[in-house]
Amino acid sequence: MNQDLKTHINDALKKGIRLDGRKKEEFRKIEIQTGVVATAEGSARVKCGDTEVIAGIKLDIGEPYLDSPEDGVMIVGSEMLPLSNPEFEGGPPRIDAIEVARVIDRGIREGKAIDTKNLCIKKGELVWMILIDVLPINHDGNLIDLGGIAALAALKDAKMVEVKDNKPVFGKKTKQSLPILSMPVPVTVVKIGDNLIVDPTDAEEKVLDARLTVSVLEDGTLCALQKAGNASLSVKDINEMIDLALKKSQEIRKKLEEALAK
Repeated sequence: MNQDLKTHINDALKKGIRLDGRKKEEFRKIEIQTGVVATAEGSARVKCGDTEVIAGIKLDIGEPYLDSPEDGVMIVGSEMLPLSNPEFEGGPPRIDAIEVARVIDRGIREGKAIDTKNLCIKKGELVWMILIDVLPINHDGNLIDLGGIAALAALKDAKMVEVKDNKPVFGKKTKQSLPILSMPVPVTVVKIGDNLIVDPTDAEEKVLDARLTVSVLEDGTLCALQKAGNASLSVKDINEMIDLALKKSQEIRKKLEEALAK
């Protein structure tokens, strides 16, 4: 079945189009909305085609890691909800959910998006912990990029909470924003046959040969690369994928900035 689908997709790509009518380098229409979850310290909803993702931020106070006693902690989690796709089942996080969370986490972490030292309350004892949950409401591909965009928007939307006896008072937000230093935008480029595409649908992800997720800072600096898929990539492939990711990151960043300015 997948082989027939791959042949069908490849035949279309050879003609410069995709099954949904898009060009190879074209994203679906992206909609970004913040403040969508009242019970979260920060939240965002990103809709792109038939993929819809919500990211929520919760803050807590806990102990720092032993090797970074002056740094706050960030944890990204994701779960493939059965309501988002009939192929997903309930239970512990699937391996693909873990992968989505780890790639998003890596982009934010390596991009130094958060001033973690600003989250230290008492060195070696108490720090703020930022918990980011990324949940697909409807899944039709490209969860890494769209989940990453949602996570960034939610971080910018988030407000600190009041503290009493070294414990956060949930529901009591302050006007203080999180110490965000940068916005590392993720762009995943997928290789199918000899073709490179962005913003893959679920069907396109099922037949990909390889993919490369590139996280890009405001000045065009690359801060993280993550390769997946069974096929190898040549130096030429990687350079072309990075160039495409850099180009598309500018478009996505503009959309993100416009949404955050509202």
